[in-house]
This record gives sequence, structure tokens and C-alpha cells, in this order.
Amino acid sequence: MSVESVFPQLEALLPHVQKPIQYVGGELNSTVKPWDSCDVRWALMYPDAYEVGLPNQGVQILYEVLNEQDGILAERTYSVWPDLEALMREHGVPQFTVDSHRPVRAFDVLGISFSTELGYTNMLAALDLAGIPLESKDRTLDDPIVMAGGHAAFNPEPIADFIDCAVLGDGEQVVLEISDIIRAWKQQGRPGGREELLLRLAKTGGVYVPAFYDVEYLPDGRIGRVVPNRSGVPWRVSKHTVMDLDEWPYPKQPLVPLAETVHERMSVEIFRGCTRGCRFCQAGMITRPVRERSITGIGEMVDRGLKATGFEEVGLLSLSSADHSEIADITKGLADRYEDDKVGLSLPSTRVDAFNIDLANELTRNGRRSGLTFAPEGGSERIRKVINKMVSEEDLIRTVATAYGNGWRQVKLYFMCGLPTETDEDVLQIADMAARVIAKGREVSGSKDIRCTVSIGGFVPKPHTPFQWAPQLSAEETDARLEKLRDKIRGDKTYGRSIGFRYHDGKPGIVEGLLSRGDRRIGAVIRAVYEDGGRFDGWREHFSYDRWMACAEKALAPYGVDVDWYTTRERSYEEVLPWDHLDSGLDKDWLWEDWQDALDETEVEDCRWSPCFDCGVCPAMDTTIQIGPTGKKLLPLTVVK
Repeated sequence: MSVESVFPQLEALLPHVQKPIQYVGGELNSTVKPWDSCDVRWALMYPDAYEVGLPNQGVQILYEVLNEQDGILAERTYSVWPDLEALMREHGVPQFTVDSHRPVRAFDVLGISFSTELGYTNMLAALDLAGIPLESKDRTLDDPIVMAGGHAAFNPEPIADFIDCAVLGDGEQVVLEISDIIRAWKQQGRPGGREELLLRLAKTGGVYVPAFYDVEYLPDGRIGRVVPNRSGVPWRVSKHTVMDLDEWPYPKQPLVPLAETVHERMSVEIFRGCTRGCRFCQAGMITRPVRERSITGIGEMVDRGLKATGFEEVGLLSLSSADHSEIADITKGLADRYEDDKVGLSLPSTRVDAFNIDLANELTRNGRRSGLTFAPEGGSERIRKVINKMVSEEDLIRTVATAYGNGWRQVKLYFMCGLPTETDEDVLQIADMAARVIAKGREVSGSKDIRCTVSIGGFVPKPHTPFQWAPQLSAEETDARLEKLRDKIRGDKTYGRSIGFRYHDGKPGIVEGLLSRGDRRIGAVIRAVYEDGGRFDGWREHFSYDRWMACAEKALAPYGVDVDWYTTRERSYEEVLPWDHLDSGLDKDWLWEDWQDALDETEVEDCRWSPCFDCGVCPAMDTTIQIGPTGKKLLPLTVVK
């Protein structure tokens, strides 16, 4: 039976909202399949505004992987702004997909990709607007399976009440396996209802169903143990890892947005995983091992993507793109190939020790020469040893000297505040480093028109990292430390005017910390914040620290724990962590040893280029590091006569 579009009702509301174009759909390369031609139907959600959600690679990849299959359709939905939400509630318009404006509740699966925990209230808003009960226990056969994915799904316990299941790791293969299970269950007449379907998914060992696990607590509030409550359900749920990226060259037809988005470019993921071993970096830890896309595979994706989109910039994405074993050949080959077309190349922030001027010149050859971004992360040599960011101040000065000497005029440096064992002095050294950067820039360029922007974020300990046991710095201490740094920069009469200073206060970090290391008891906090009007918590203008703290105080009181218990408290080795039954492949003992190495200020090499350190991923996941060089070149795709 076909499902009707809600666009006629929606269209009447659009003249009354900001940026109505984001709700219209019909983007170049979008896909709309006939409803009745498919028996498995996915609604894929990025729980943020269209301008943030549309460029998301994860959603675009799954959207295309699913739609390539006969009998499966996938459509996209994003969070609606509060102005449209109010009108939708007033006029009875449900949460809809942008592709065909079908109601989200009509789909078999609502798959939500969480890059950050601050999207949780947006998920509840979407469920509510869709007419889907907020808690999984209240859902019926008429409701979709609500599935979480993305980096935040590696600890889905705070949203355990609201999701039916979670998938850890790479999604390309597992969404097809899940689709097969749903199809078989539907063809059999949906035996056993939702519980039977979820049981079938859980028994694969790679889909986590929170309802099938009981959490027992100790008198002091810590977790005693997490126990399966159904037979056949695994004690630990494993992540998924795609091993040959060349077999999955997605997206082949990237979406071209109708409205302005945060990234106006065509992006190609050149490798997955990172073994640099930065102890604060959850993304690097949970995406191991390193798997490179081949130079020829990258070239084919860029060629196809540019032809399909007309973009004028290509982003070469990964966690540390300059670490690709053939990055020099990739950038030179692409710059040569597209020189006449003026297609620019870009990398995310570049490691200081991976930067060289040849690479920088290839990246800017066909595009504009904007600022360079480097991420030393820690202000002092000591703190960089703690976090295993093996970059010396001399490395940084040498690198920026090369950049300024070759015509760059602006450098951005990214740091964190609140790292384990950090002192005021570690942070104040950021000002000294910025001053040295400006001094060196003026010296090598012969110009005073040199800028350095210092950007600082608050450190949040994350699950599945060596810092998962670490205490978080309080908001008040973070703000006080940053104020001292600001005063030192402003007080520098020689260089202060050339140093820009951007920082986030400590309050959003405390909420993120509460959600990132929380357990199921945090669900009551999230729901209370949502019911009090919390939305778009990742946006400064919508975020309310006072609301979160008031709701947390009330919701957590019956349990005898509070926000500090989840954030500023250090954990012990013996403590059962809320995510211990979710297997990222990393050995917990190895993580603990690395935490002890951090406290001892001991650095660890990158296992791509050195012997294995037994983190556990390769044997546990039956995987291996995959890197070049392949020895191949990025040749022109067509012979030029």
C-alpha cells in the first residue's frame, strides 16, 4: 500500500519559516523509488539541521548503498528548526523525509547517525514529531525499528530507553545484512512481533539491543555487571569493519545541496582508521585498523564525483590525510589532472610533522591560498607527551616558517584545555608558542602582516580511549584557565595584536562529558531536557547549561549520583564501565596500560611504521593494517592526443 506525501500540508507552512529551501528536497543525485516496488524501507537521519547533515559522509554512503539494491529504498530526514517544529505540531504535520516527504513512521527502520552526543534531544524531537513513542518499550508493530549508529553509538547507554538497537562501526555491509533479516521476517508474516525481529538482529552478534541486557548497580552507584536476559544473545557485541575500501567506492553520486551547507565540496575518504595513538581521540581508537584506499581508487572516485556534481573543490578526507602512504602522488596527480578545470584540493587540519611545502603547493595550485590549520593540541611539550601527540615546538616553528616563507600569511592552531594532568602553566605556554609563530613569520616573510589564530576547545574524555578513566576539568576551572591565557595574549604588546583567540567556555563540554560517559540513568536527564524545550544543543544560541544542570539534579537525585560523579570523577581499573560489553576491538588492559603511560608521560609510536603494540584490534576483529605504497600513479583517465 502506497504512503502519501505530506508535502501539500508542509508547503503551506514553508513561507512562514527560515530557510524553507532546506525542506524541499529534489537535490541533484537524490533518489526517490516507488514505495510499492520495495519491501524494506529505511529513513536515514542526521539529527541536526540540513546545512550540517546533508554533507555527512556516513549518511550519504548508506543512502547510496541501500538504494542500489533492488527491493530496498532509503530516504533522508534531518532535524527541523524550532520555527517549523512549532508549525508542524500546530497543523499535525509529521516528521518527513526530504526525498519524497513521506512520514518517517511509515518506514521499517529509522537509522540515526550520531557524530556527537549533543544530538540526542533532536532525536527525541524527531520521534515525537513522527508519532513514534519516545521509549522503545511502548512501540508497536506499526512503528519503525529505531537504530543508532555513528561514533556516539559506541556508548549508546544514555539513549538505551529510546532506541531499539545500535550498530557499532562501519555500516556499508551491515545495513544490507539487516535488510535481509527484516525482509525474511516480513515475508514470514512478522512472527513474534518486534521482539522476534530484534532477537534475530541481536543473535548476529553485531547488533546491540539494549532491552536484551539488564544492568545491575552497586550500592555506591557504580555498575555491578551487565547481563543478557535472553538466550542466544551475546555477552559482548562486536563492531563492524569494512576491509577493502576499493570495493566500496561510495558515494559514487554525491548529493549537491539546494541550500548553503557547512561544506561546499565533493569529498573522498582516502583512508579509514588512525594508529597515531593520540590518547584523547575516540575516532582514531574506534576506527582501527588503518585501511587505505588505493591511489587509483581515489582517482576514479574523484573523476566520477566531479562529473556527477560540478563541485569545484575536492576534500581528501580521513583522520590524518597527510599520513596516506601515497599522499604526494595523490595530490600532485589530482592537481595535474584538474589544472585546466581549476578544481581545488583540501585536507582537513594537517599534522605538523606531516606537512611539507610540496604538499601545500599542490593543494593550493588550482584553488585559493587560504590559511593553514595545524593541531598541536597541547600547549607544552610535557602535555603533548601525556596525550601522545608527538610534535615538538621546534617541529611547529620549522613548519610555520616554511609556510610563511612561501607566501602564506595566516596560520590557525588548535588546542585543547582540560587535558589530564594539565596545569595553568601548560595552557599559558600556548601564548608563548603563538608569539614564537608570529615572530618567525615576520622574520622569514619580511612582513608584519602575519596572523596566527589560536582556537581552543574543552577536552571531553571519551569511551574506548585510554582517557576513559580520566577526570574531566570542571567548567569553572576551564573558564578560569582560559581567562588567564586570554589575558596573557592580550598583554603581549609585541605580538598580541597579531594573535586571534577563539575559545568555547567549559559548559558545553560538561554536558557532552555527562552524555559521553553516561549510563542508562542519563536517559531520564535527556528526556527531561527535551520536555523542557531542549533542542540543537550543539548550537551555542540554543544550548542552555542551566537547563541541563537543573534537569540532571532532579532526574539523578533518586539514584544518589550527580553530574560531577559522571564528569569530574576519576574511574578505577576495577570499575565496570557502561560500554564494557560493547567491543571496539581494543583490549581493555592495553587501554589501561596506555593510560598509565600517559600519567608517566611516555610516548608510543605509530604501529603503521613500527612493531605491533598489541592493542587487540587486528586479532579480535580478524583484520589487518592495509597500507601502500602500491607503486601505481594517478594517470589521466583518458589519453590526451
